[in-house]
Amino acid sequence: MCHVLVIEDDFLIADYIVQLVEAAGATSVSQAVTQQEAIDQARQRRPELIMSDVKLVEGTGPLAVKTILFELGPIPVIFVTGTPEDCEPCDARAVILGKPINEREVLHHFRQLAPV
Repeated sequence: MCHVLVIEDDFLIADYIVQLVEAAGATSVSQAVTQQEAIDQARQRRPELIMSDVKLVEGTGPLAVKTILFELGPIPVIFVTGTPEDCEPCDARAVILGKPINEREVLHHFRQLAPV
């Protein structure tokens, strides 16, 4: 079983990422659109992998991920963002992918990192 947390404030992009990870083997997905919502979702159910945007409608993906990793320990992270240069403070082990989303690239990294 692989539970994925998708942190993305654009509904269409979030839906597309959910479809990609489910097709690649994720058995469940939680979604969040704000920094705090992402932290709350992770506290409710620990994700095995996090897919996150950088800029959110409220807060940032990197700060949400930093808090989640601090509280829950190591979790693989893939940032999918239109602003990779703003990925601060991104975990050095995180994969950073740009937008527009390259499906093959996302699936490749997901399959490498996800425990499916």
